[in-house]
Amino acid sequence: MEKTGTARLEPIHVSQSLLALAALILVVSTLATSYRATLAPITLVVNGQPQRLHTHQDTVATMLMDTGLTLRPEDIVTPALDTTIEPELIVEVHQARPVYISADGHNVMLRTQATTLDAVLQEARLSLLPYDEVEVEGELSPPSHSAEHGPAGLAKALRRNLDTFNVEPVHITVHRAVPFTLHEDGQMTTLYTTASTVGEALRRAGLTLYMADGVEPGLGERLSAGLHVHVNRSTPVTVQVDGRTLRARTHREHVGNVLSDLGVVLTGQDYTVPALDALLGQDATIRVVRVTERFLTVQEPIPFQTAWQPDPDLEIDHQRVLQEGARGILDKRIRVRYEDGNEISRVIDSEYVAIPPTTKIFGYGTQIVVRTVDTPSGPVEYWRTIRMLATSYSAGTAGTSPTSPWYGRTATGMRMRHGIVAVDPRLINLRSQVYVPGYGVGIAGDTGGAIKGKRIDLGYDDDNLVLWYRWVDVYLLTPVPDQINYVID
Repeated sequence: MEKTGTARLEPIHVSQSLLALAALILVVSTLATSYRATLAPITLVVNGQPQRLHTHQDTVATMLMDTGLTLRPEDIVTPALDTTIEPELIVEVHQARPVYISADGHNVMLRTQATTLDAVLQEARLSLLPYDEVEVEGELSPPSHSAEHGPAGLAKALRRNLDTFNVEPVHITVHRAVPFTLHEDGQMTTLYTTASTVGEALRRAGLTLYMADGVEPGLGERLSAGLHVHVNRSTPVTVQVDGRTLRARTHREHVGNVLSDLGVVLTGQDYTVPALDALLGQDATIRVVRVTERFLTVQEPIPFQTAWQPDPDLEIDHQRVLQEGARGILDKRIRVRYEDGNEISRVIDSEYVAIPPTTKIFGYGTQIVVRTVDTPSGPVEYWRTIRMLATSYSAGTAGTSPTSPWYGRTATGMRMRHGIVAVDPRLINLRSQVYVPGYGVGIAGDTGGAIKGKRIDLGYDDDNLVLWYRWVDVYLLTPVPDQINYVID
């Protein structure tokens, strides 16, 4: 009977256990869901690197402590540590960088937010004198890292930033400059340097020393404040001769003595720059100029002249060559001067006419032949024909104001009308008559500023103006004048 009773009770106990376990799982799941739902999402920015995380902490201080981030007094946290955590809050942490400063025999370590050397030195209350030198190892600006996501990634990034600051701090060393006095070539100069030896100080000062120079105290002597350094210089000299450059140092005073010591000989018209008797200066350069001369004989053509003479056997406005021209020949003896192989000058030493030129003579016709030309009014006699560019004008188009007393008057005093033409008096005599086909007979009674040479302006009345602009044959009518321009350009 006991065995039977025991067998009946076991299924009841198993069912109760399963029910309890299910209830427990349900409670835990509910609590987890509730826990996750109450997490506040925030953004934590450490040294410019943003991280997204969720927290149950109430304040910025406890949230940062929860991430494992250790803060120092020099670090900057925004907003303040006692700020209440709210969803989407942005917390920025700027960690101070450790800086080791060595100056004036002392070593100091500080943590700073400064990102420039001047700011760090000012924070350390350390001033620099004009010639002091500063040596910086490391970077003052904070390092940048790629973003890590999640709480674990944030903690890893934070640890890496702190490790970076601890492993690679910035070291600043201030080297103080000390004064020393340099005596050189009779001059005394006070210099400042951070060098430890005389030789290094002179090198930094830009001094080039030669084997012949003397330095006291020696180059390896330790430099101390107020030390007097004496440099006894030999004189450097550079000689440029025959395409070569010779460099030496000397105690000679004159150019000639230096060249003699170097075995440089001058011949003929050779000269030196500076002159042989000149005193040497510092870093003197002597240039030896080799001078040679030679003579050239060249021939140059002499252009012939052109002359005109009247030819009574030739009709007017006709020309012919009476004598052909020929160029002459001029012989020149030229002195060519060379300096160091380069031509410097050419001077005419002498010259003479080997063959004189022959003048070319043109004959111009002076024979006057009177002919007749038919016109609508009958034949008229003319003694010359000139091809001219004909234009036209009237009193109203002559450019004179109607209120002017000269309005409508020509250069000869005639009243402007049809039959008055303007000409160049050097070509056609005023008050002489001309015949223009298509216009008729006109009197040369006017001139004009634009009427020069082979130009003729045909006059009209204002009410019958005909515009002209073409080349025509102009007939000069008889009688033949006493003054004639036989040659027309």
